[in-house]
Amino acid sequence: MDAGVSGLRVIVTAGAAGIGRAIAEEFADGGASVFVCDVSSDAVATMGAERPGIRAVVADVSDEAAVDAFIDEAVETLGGVDVLVNNAGIAGPGGRLEDLNLDAWRQTFDVNVTGMFLTSRRVIPHLIEQRGGSIVNLSSTAGLFGFPYRAPYAASKWAVIGLTKTMAMELGEFGIRVNAICPGSVNNERMDRVVDLEAAASGRPAADIRAGFTKAVSLQTFVDLQDIAAMVRFVCSPAGARISGQALTVDGHTESART
Repeated sequence: MDAGVSGLRVIVTAGAAGIGRAIAEEFADGGASVFVCDVSSDAVATMGAERPGIRAVVADVSDEAAVDAFIDEAVETLGGVDVLVNNAGIAGPGGRLEDLNLDAWRQTFDVNVTGMFLTSRRVIPHLIEQRGGSIVNLSSTAGLFGFPYRAPYAASKWAVIGLTKTMAMELGEFGIRVNAICPGSVNNERMDRVVDLEAAASGRPAADIRAGFTKAVSLQTFVDLQDIAAMVRFVCSPAGARISGQALTVDGHTESART
């Protein structure tokens, strides 16, 4: 089974740090040409210094003009595109639904859902023209189970799965595969912030929240960035040639969204 990605031309959003950087490096280390964007200029500068073979630019995926410029530059630089990884996303606000701010709700959807629409809309014509390619949208187990005190995030990640399945239906006739990856609790700084948000919203100690996340998983562990990156690589490789329209979990089997 061929899980190779050598020669692929890959675009990754929010690809200069965290999960996105792990994905970008997974492809680059496998011989792919990779172009990423990130909203953080510091992350882009660090990526450029540490991984000069991966092209990185600053772009906000919720900004239509910025997305169009980023995708156009990426396609020109790479000489085309075979893979789009829509990784950009934010945690959004925490708290009970009735206490949430409308602007924060809208910002969560602007980044987590509209950003995927904008990037995909710009890339899809290139994939249709060459009659093939792969799009991967990062969702979450929150998009399968819900997430108390994180309504904007959970709702946006459910939307990502709906978008993914619809795109798979529309694009399958052109040989384009579209899948969602649903990470569970991840060993990274962002998860630390999620724990702190839920602790503040629920009035429980952060240590209890973290322990609850662990106990809610059959394997009793968080996943690593490399676990997620490896799954993204697999579905975009020849080994994943018949996988489309799926919401694939990388979570150690989440049994409950309650912590």
